[in-house]
Amino acid sequence: MIVVLAVVLTVLFSVTALLALVRLYRGPSLLDRVVAVDMLLATMVGAVGAEAAVNRHAMTLPVLVVLSLLGFVGSVSLVRFAVREDR
Repeated sequence: MIVVLAVVLTVLFSVTALLALVRLYRGPSLLDRVVAVDMLLATMVGAVGAEAAVNRHAMTLPVLVVLSLLGFVGSVSLVRFAVREDR
């Protein structure tokens, strides 16, 4: 059962990351690319969290916190930069 769960999660996270990378490459505007990077970081947080849940350990909690803070601070700073450029 755990093997099937791991395979399904790997496929889902891989497809999500691939679609985010496509949007990152093809995004016509800066804000589309910001959303794609944020989605890629959210996918990474989900993958690390799923790995921690499947293996039943909490040693990756600092990694999850750092990735979440990186995504939040990066998104806010890039959006503020984009708003200043539009003026």
